[in-house]
Amino acid sequence: MEEKDLEQTAAEQEVEKTEQTQEQSQPEQEKQEKSLADSIPAKWYVLHTFSGYENVAKKNLETVVEKFNLQDRIFDIVIPMEDVVEEKNGKKKLVQRKSMPCYIFVKMKYGDDLWHNVTIARGITGFAGPKGRPLELTDEEVMKMKLEKIKVEANVEVGDIIEVIDGPLNGMVGKVSAVNTETGTLTALLEMFGRETSVELEFSQVRKANK
Repeated sequence: MEEKDLEQTAAEQEVEKTEQTQEQSQPEQEKQEKSLADSIPAKWYVLHTFSGYENVAKKNLETVVEKFNLQDRIFDIVIPMEDVVEEKNGKKKLVQRKSMPCYIFVKMKYGDDLWHNVTIARGITGFAGPKGRPLELTDEEVMKMKLEKIKVEANVEVGDIIEVIDGPLNGMVGKVSAVNTETGTLTALLEMFGRETSVELEFSQVRKANK
């Protein structure tokens, strides 16, 4: 075999060896990245949105999660809401409204590799942290915002009379019509605005009324 042919054969073998090494290292790299992601604790972060685009931003970020298979990194996306009593045309009614307009909350295992995926979602302007950098919420802030449901044992049953001790309906009394232990909520009929109104409440928002 000529020297030229030997050099070509050696070069081809080197290329083949390199390709095999790359093929072997890719799964190993993916494994290391997954292991790194598994070791990161899931925390809550705040994202800023354009005014009135909270729902759009939430929907588009959910699409990003599906498109890039980020279900093991992004777990929950919440638009903070609150119940308020509004009066219109002389009538009062209970309505829900955004408690923090222009913001959504995301529970995820954040890493620099997620920055682009999160911020490209339509409606999102960036992270609400120092100089636009991600800043995780403290446990106290998470509890205050009620982003994590507190496990509360049900101490009421259908037919019980309860008193609301938290929220805009604080002080109102009603009768329990349904209890859902899986979601930690109950449905009660409250005397509101001159008529009985069915309202869903968390276990932590009520207590049994004194008979």
